[in-house]
Amino acid sequence: MSKLPTKADILEWIAANPTLTAKRDIAKAFGIKGAARIDLKRLLKELEAEGHLEKRKKTYRDPDRLPPVSVLQVKAPTPDGDLYARALEWHGEGVEPIILVIPRASDPALGEGDRILARLQVVHEEDHNYEARLIRRIGSNPRKVVGIFAKSSEGGRIKAIDKGSDKEWVVAPDATGGAKDGELVEAEQAGPAGRMGLPRARITERLGDPSAPRAVSLIAIHQHGIPDSFPDDVIAEADAMKPAGLSGRTDMRDMPLITIDPVDARDRDDACLAYPDDDPKNEGGHVIWVAIADVSHYVTSGSALDQEARKRGNSSYFPDRVVPMLPDRLSGDLCSLHEGVPRACVAVRMVIDAHGNKISHSFQRGLMRSVASLDYRTVQEAMDGTPNDKTEPLLDDVIRPLYAAYHALTEARNRRQPLNLDLPERKIILAEDGKVQSVNFADRLDAHKLIEEFMVLANVCAAETLIAKRTPLLFRVHEEPPPEKMESLRETAEAAGLTLAKGQVLKTAQLNRLLNDAAGSEEAELINLATLRSMTQAYYNPENFGHFGLALQNYAHFTSPIRRYSDLIVHRALIKAHGWGDDGLTPEDIERLEATAQHISDTERRSMMAERDTTDRYLAAFLSDRIGAEFAGRISGIARFGVFVKLDETGADGLIPIRSLGNEYFHFDADAGTLMGSDTGVMIGLGQRVTVKLVEAAPVTGGIALELLTLQDAELPGGSGKGRMGRGTRPKGKGGPKRKVAKAKKKDAKTKRKVTRQRRNG
Repeated sequence: MSKLPTKADILEWIAANPTLTAKRDIAKAFGIKGAARIDLKRLLKELEAEGHLEKRKKTYRDPDRLPPVSVLQVKAPTPDGDLYARALEWHGEGVEPIILVIPRASDPALGEGDRILARLQVVHEEDHNYEARLIRRIGSNPRKVVGIFAKSSEGGRIKAIDKGSDKEWVVAPDATGGAKDGELVEAEQAGPAGRMGLPRARITERLGDPSAPRAVSLIAIHQHGIPDSFPDDVIAEADAMKPAGLSGRTDMRDMPLITIDPVDARDRDDACLAYPDDDPKNEGGHVIWVAIADVSHYVTSGSALDQEARKRGNSSYFPDRVVPMLPDRLSGDLCSLHEGVPRACVAVRMVIDAHGNKISHSFQRGLMRSVASLDYRTVQEAMDGTPNDKTEPLLDDVIRPLYAAYHALTEARNRRQPLNLDLPERKIILAEDGKVQSVNFADRLDAHKLIEEFMVLANVCAAETLIAKRTPLLFRVHEEPPPEKMESLRETAEAAGLTLAKGQVLKTAQLNRLLNDAAGSEEAELINLATLRSMTQAYYNPENFGHFGLALQNYAHFTSPIRRYSDLIVHRALIKAHGWGDDGLTPEDIERLEATAQHISDTERRSMMAERDTTDRYLAAFLSDRIGAEFAGRISGIARFGVFVKLDETGADGLIPIRSLGNEYFHFDADAGTLMGSDTGVMIGLGQRVTVKLVEAAPVTGGIALELLTLQDAELPGGSGKGRMGRGTRPKGKGGPKRKVAKAKKKDAKTKRKVTRQRRNG
């Protein structure tokens, strides 16, 4: 073992190796093994306490800025020839820093996708925060592109389908892969720019007709690199599986467990049951059972199935298809809790009192048989007095007791005060031909909330059990928002005439009071959106940092092992903790928990982006035959290049380009999230009501372009025309009203707010 490094040694290593800053990387670099890791952990904690490092998701970095030496990935050149780069080690919560690469005459030519080691200098320019000087090129990562192929006598070109992109690639005659003109293709960059100034590409896969309705999700799947076909050995392993028997399990087949899912559910991995507790010491209490498919019986650590499931991380859901984490033999059959069929499960029995407080819980590995596969609306209709032939026999003995237990849990929830955002979820309904039939906002029935409350409680029980038994696991972590985001939300609330109370310790109850005060007002949507954007993103971690949004200290995902690898890890941990068999958590699983947590957090974000892009494309297709129509909406984002608007009718997001705003110069204030007209002083900001005209809807890219007609029910002063984007100074040759700008900026000081386009992931 090498000698323990000094603090200076550690800081020097982190500065020089910004992408290798996990504790295990530092230990490996200095040859630290065994018990010496404890001393290393102590040193890192001391550096953290002294303010030299910030711990974030098991890595250490300077809390305030990027390291002076960083690994960057070069972006495509701008039309002006400037070269910007992305910091690969940026994990901050705010806006990603903008880095301008300053080339020297002796530097090699850099192209899009190149990875470089660069020395950074902090600058305070309007359009970038850092300037980078090349140290050395590390290598390049061939960029994947999905686009439309235009065939020509010299091969052809690929037109990107990315929203807002006009990028093209040249394809040589021997690199077309047999693609036809107008076909959707996947390609990889094959070299730097050629004679025509366009980068070269090689077609790697033909994806078919881009206008076909069912190509929408296929585009997103390929664009985001989501694996959508299983290797032969994985399919063979799944096909060889036999149903689990009763050996080593509790017989739960006579219990009236039911599944409640969406009407179009593709898998059924959770079942539930509730009944009054007959213990005289718990008068008015309830017993709740939650049984989850025992995926770990079939997907054992290190198997081909396990390796593929870990690679995928989770299932990805689209309006027309699902890309499952597991083959259909498991996800749609052996691990799906179908009605009337014996299925292996891991179940938790939970006892609560009349007010929803948990008294006790215990886990079992069992064999169950669902008595009914129901959907949310059918169950709700039964409770509301209109049961059908299937729910009527279950109403008194099964369904009503479920709701009684749910009402008790609701009482406990109200005391706990988890974050109570009101943001309706869009649901895209497709016709048989794959085209969008309608766009609705999904109902939030008590039947939905019932299942959610049961699953949250079961997840808490899993975390508490594994903590008590000192068994490693993956927690679902949601850290509290940073102070600067809370201050931004506070300013947004004040601008709307509302108050967000200050306190030494931020609690969700404070945010809920703000949301309740806004409820029913014109500002409700704005406050809900601003609150969502102030939240950090949830992730997985072997260390427990709590779940702020749910107001829970101990929380782990246990209830969906069919579609989330995190839950499979928790199931294995429960098997190991209870000694239920040899298919529990292995030393290898434990050794790579940190890496697994990071990987599946990344795959989860990948799926979210793919699902969001698919929704955008479907919405653009839905609106494409309504060009010229007028829509009401609300400003949901402000950027240097324009204004984002969320349409009331569909929830679609569209862009009003800056050039179309009017015959004046617009000042962009990034901190306040506003655009201000230099001539009229008109202020455009987050949450304002607008009427817009649909100018363009491009289904292939998902882009929607709008024209602003009214702002807060009034036309823009100055009329329509070409607007100009500014950096806060008067345009050359134009007599700008300096005093008016200053006055408007002063007026806007009270309404400053940062706008960050983050999405909720609870």
